[in-house]
Amino acid sequence: MESSSDVSTVEGNGSALESEAGSTGSVKLEGVTKKFGAFKAVDDIDLEIANGEFFTMLGPSGCGKTTTLRMIAGFEQPTEGKVKIDGVDVAGEPPYKRPTNTVFQSYALFPHMTLEENVGFGLKRKKVSKDEIKKRVADELERVGLANEAKRKPAQLSGGQQQRVALARALVNLPKVLLLDEPLGALDLKLRKALQVELKNIQRDVGITFVYVTHDQEEALTMSDRIAVMDQGRIEQCAGPEQVYERPATTFVAGFIGVSNLMPAVATGGNDVKLDNGPTVTSPDASAFSSGERCYAVVRPEKLDVTTDAAPPDRPSVEGVVEASLFLGTATQMAVRIANDVKITVLVPNASESERQALPGGGSRVHVSWEPQHTHLVTESPSGSGPPEQSEATSSEHPREGEKA
Repeated sequence: MESSSDVSTVEGNGSALESEAGSTGSVKLEGVTKKFGAFKAVDDIDLEIANGEFFTMLGPSGCGKTTTLRMIAGFEQPTEGKVKIDGVDVAGEPPYKRPTNTVFQSYALFPHMTLEENVGFGLKRKKVSKDEIKKRVADELERVGLANEAKRKPAQLSGGQQQRVALARALVNLPKVLLLDEPLGALDLKLRKALQVELKNIQRDVGITFVYVTHDQEEALTMSDRIAVMDQGRIEQCAGPEQVYERPATTFVAGFIGVSNLMPAVATGGNDVKLDNGPTVTSPDASAFSSGERCYAVVRPEKLDVTTDAAPPDRPSVEGVVEASLFLGTATQMAVRIANDVKITVLVPNASESERQALPGGGSRVHVSWEPQHTHLVTESPSGSGPPEQSEATSSEHPREGEKA
């Protein structure tokens, strides 16, 4: 059980900045840096989150996303810079004086209290009237689908139900900004997917600003209005889910969001780039690069076609050898090694059993082609870390020593 002082920072907010029912809050970070000794966890970031936005900070272990969230919440103070909520600089203010609430991965529910007592704990500490507590607690338990469980204890609930209680406990305080730190990380895959939809629906219903932290790309793409992809304490790209996926800004973003094929290339002027493995291909992005400038051609696996026959002359293509083929249920994933020891991934929908059986097997020499408009060019990541391995992008968070991730 956490101490009463810890609970007050999560459950209650000071009257000076406390929000009113129906209000929302904007968040703005200006030149925010956070150091732990010599280690720079967050490196001079600027960020604006709009009123009522579902905003997600996404990145691998140690990228600085949770540290950033904790600075918004007040559990950490910035070494440099300003943290503004609705235009008020709250840097230096303790958590209980900020119009925020935080939902953690660990639910931190009192085991000896009923659900309604857990949800109403913060209101009781703020000396809200009993009638008001009863009404607000009932409303929030109804919102999260637990009205019939109000008299039960946390131990009698599933993990998903406990997480809903934690969410109701935060929402009942009417925060301007709700901060969520990996809240679904401890749940199994099926339940996590179901709660993603529920969480987004709740956010639309209450209309307040949600700031969400996760390392799960699918989770971020499913729920977010915008996503900030972070690496090594910096924001590599901040945009809507579709743009981040279809038009990543750097090699890191391309490699972290989903599966990308990164083919080293050099701009040749006009709309063309020459891949290091030989072919010259056309891209609508090429005009943004100077002739001779290094870049990477990015094509998503589902945009590729693979055949043992020659590719159509009007489509960019590369030749390679199939190294492996993996059945994924709805699709077959093929690994193809092309020139210069570059490996690309092809995702072929399993439309029919006969078509799947006809796919080239291991050792087959194939042509991989795509539509010209699906060639997107990116620059090297400013952090210099390059595209992450896919296994890292889907692994659990383990912060570096001295950092809160």
